Amino acid sequence: MITVTGAAGQLGRLVVDELLDSGLPPAQIVAVVRNPQKAGDLAARGVQVRHGDYDQPQTLGPALAGTRKLLLISGSEVGRRIDQHRNAVAAAKAAGVDLIAYTSILNADTSSVPLAAEHLATEQMIRDSGLPFVLLRNGWYLENYTGSVLPQALATGSVLGAAGSGRVAAATRADFAAAAVAVLTAPAPAGSADTAGTADTAGTAGTVYELGGDEPFTLAELAAEISRHSGREIGYQDLPADVYAKALTDAGVPEAFASMLAASDVGISRGDLTTDSGDLARLIGRPTTSLGDAVRAALVGLPG
Repeated sequence: MITVTGAAGQLGRLVVDELLDSGLPPAQIVAVVRNPQKAGDLAARGVQVRHGDYDQPQTLGPALAGTRKLLLISGSEVGRRIDQHRNAVAAAKAAGVDLIAYTSILNADTSSVPLAAEHLATEQMIRDSGLPFVLLRNGWYLENYTGSVLPQALATGSVLGAAGSGRVAAATRADFAAAAVAVLTAPAPAGSADTAGTADTAGTAGTVYELGGDEPFTLAELAAEISRHSGREIGYQDLPADVYAKALTDAGVPEAFASMLAASDVGISRGDLTTDSGDLARLIGRPTTSLGDAVRAALVGLPG
């Protein structure tokens, strides 16, 4: 069986959908969720829905029972994820899974982005567990920009940020979900040493994938793309990190999250969220979704 934790979340649902589309029998898919009522649609499609909560270790053993391959989707509660992931890794080890794939962050071992520390600690836990593993170091989601930045830019005429001329190799959640499914469904034999990812080694244990979009872009290029597809004049306003964080809090973003976003932009300026590995396109067997296509699709979905 293939088990997906966090299966009711935005990424998790896409992974389950992709697994079903791959032809895997629904009964061979386990969706682990904190609230099974929120996954009733998955159960209706024949997927095994099980209760599992990273904060409740006693739920994780039954949730992972019979698992052959596990996709451990990182928790969403920043600052609490090391303990939460420790519980999940311990349960995976007790369950004797054949492979654990973890959704980490791009360039986790060198990144200054605040989120990287918890991901790197989790990677080490997984290595220390002795379980065969694959690390899916996901870049930024394009939806981070099309979901909130784009409407704000249309309303104000500016994309705000603190990334300078740094490039971000963003891709859609659907792209990252497809990569996870390529790993989970690959029949490759297990290995031991870290190796560069290729389509031929998608299921090989010890593989570390640096996953990002084919065409990294600057925030100025994001603004230009919004202008091109919306027909409105949109510019990029580069701000000092503290000024950008204050602009976010003034717009209603919680202070801690605003500080994290500003620090992440500084990381982008240093190259922390870009890659030219090509791993994502190789895994999914197609080009990654372009910024232009993502912006165009998001504009279609906006009111007015």
